[in-house]
Parts: sequence; C-alpha cells; structure tokens
Amino acid sequence: MTIVRLGYVAISMELKNASPSQTMTFDQFQKIEDREAALRKLERISLSNLENTLRLLKHNAASDIHFYRLTSRLIPLANHEELLDWDYMKPLRGMLREIGNFVKKHEIRIDFHPDHFVLINSIKKQVLQNSILTLKLHYLLLKGMGIDTTHRCVMHVGGNYKETEKSLERFIDNWMVVPRAIQNMIMLENDDTSFTLDDTLYLCEKLSIPLVFDYHHHLAHHQNPNWEGNWDRVVQTWMDSPLPIKMHISSPKSEKAFRHHSDFVDIDMFFRFLCKIKGSIPQIDCMIEAKKKDEALFKLMADIKTRGDVEIIDGSTFHFK
Repeated sequence: MTIVRLGYVAISMELKNASPSQTMTFDQFQKIEDREAALRKLERISLSNLENTLRLLKHNAASDIHFYRLTSRLIPLANHEELLDWDYMKPLRGMLREIGNFVKKHEIRIDFHPDHFVLINSIKKQVLQNSILTLKLHYLLLKGMGIDTTHRCVMHVGGNYKETEKSLERFIDNWMVVPRAIQNMIMLENDDTSFTLDDTLYLCEKLSIPLVFDYHHHLAHHQNPNWEGNWDRVVQTWMDSPLPIKMHISSPKSEKAFRHHSDFVDIDMFFRFLCKIKGSIPQIDCMIEAKKKDEALFKLMADIKTRGDVEIIDGSTFHFK
C-alpha cells in the first residue's frame, strides 16, 4: 500500500478576507512622500500577509490538511532595486517564528513555487542575479520560520530559447554560481511547453536535485509518452531527501485548452496515475494545482471516499490498497 497525502496552493476558497498575497506596487510606494512611512506601510502589508498565512494554516490543521504551498508574494517589493536597503525581515521575525512553530507542532509540510521570472538558465546575467536574490528571499523566510530549508522550493527548468540541449547545459553552468544553501532548497518540475520529463530527469540526475513529477504537464508535453518507464528514476532523485516524494496533480480545463488547469481534479485521471505507482513508494505527497484550491481538495476527498480500493486516514490522506 501507498499513503497518499493531498495539499493545495496558497489561497482558501472557504476563508474570507484571508489573502496572503496583498501587494503594493512601486508606483504606489513612490506616491507616499515620506519614505519611512511608505516602508512602514509595506511592513504592515507583509505582516497582514503573514497573519493570513497563519489563519490558513489553522484552517488546514482543523481540516486535517498536512501539505500546503506558501505564496511567493508574502513581502511586496522585497527585492526591488530601489529598496535594497530595506531590512524587510526585522519586523517580521516574531510572526515568522509563530508560523514556524505552528507548522512544526501540526506537522504540516510547507514549500514554495517561485514565479516564472526566476530563471536559473537565463541567457542574461542580470536575470540570473535577480533569480538568486528571489530564491534567497524564500530561503530567509524559511529560516525565519525555523524550517529545514532542504527541498522546499520547486522550480521549472527555465527558458528554452528554442535550443533545448544548450538551455539544459546553461542551467548546469549557471547552477555552479548558485550558493550551496540555495541549491539544497531546490526541486525541479517538468513543464508543459519546454522541458519534458526526460529533459528534467537529465538535470536532476546530473545535479542531485529531486524531481517533482507533474502528470498533467507530462500529458501536455512529452517526447516519450511512457512516463512509467522513468518512474524508478524519478523515485531515485528523492533518495537523499528528508521529505516524501512529491508530485503535482491537476486536470485539463478542456481538450482545446488542455494546458490550462481545471477548477477541480478528475478523479479518474488521478487514479490512472496512482494505479501505476502504488506499492513503489511508501508515501507520496500530491499538490493539487486546481483553480478551486482547498475546495478542489475537499471535493476530491469526497469522491475518493466512494471508492472501495482506499482506506481513509483523515481529511486529506488515504491508503491506496
């Protein structure tokens, strides 16, 4: 049997007025004549985002949800070139510790997925430098929470630039300038347009990075449709990780808009995947990437409870027999 644990991304459809991604643009910042007052406003927004994050985590704990993706937009303008003198961590330390203590007490796995502009294999030096700066922000947030930073940040390989092999090799070259502590934080995911499972496995095996298998992305973009033949290799990339193997699950919005995520998860599609991997690993954590967030998780669990080949453990976890 394999234990399957479900998680969701960033926002709850049930909790009201609990956005962890409230923001402030640089134009809005500049309109405040007193720079110190503008910085204090940024800090208030950041603290509000962290307070809402704690509300979300409490909602998760009450709902037996043990896997959650934090938003990467907790601190607006943290790395803006005009605000590099702002010590954004100082006013947030107490709230970050509170979040970390709650996460550890309730054994909730948390991680991040930085935005698409974080590109390790960029052809532009400045983009690479900004990407490392953004990854450092994620690292500092996790450290502020007292969370082990190992394998807490999933990324795509990056830009293809119409040259897959060169783009993969550029990732390897640029990887060497990424600080070791940040390297240890990274997981890589196959995407739906540029880098297939085979491409991503190449990097993960070469650089000892865990691979987060996105089943929907694979169906949308592959050269070799037989992902099952690579499953053992995917599992091996996790052998040195302190965390259970992780994958992403979502469903196509439609045949025409196949790459777009649906509101909910197609249970038949999900179990086609699970039937292939059950028994190969003791546990798998499945991050639901659906438009309806936690509502999609609750609906999927309700559908799963009607099956005869599962044993329900709690509100987000089951044994697949």
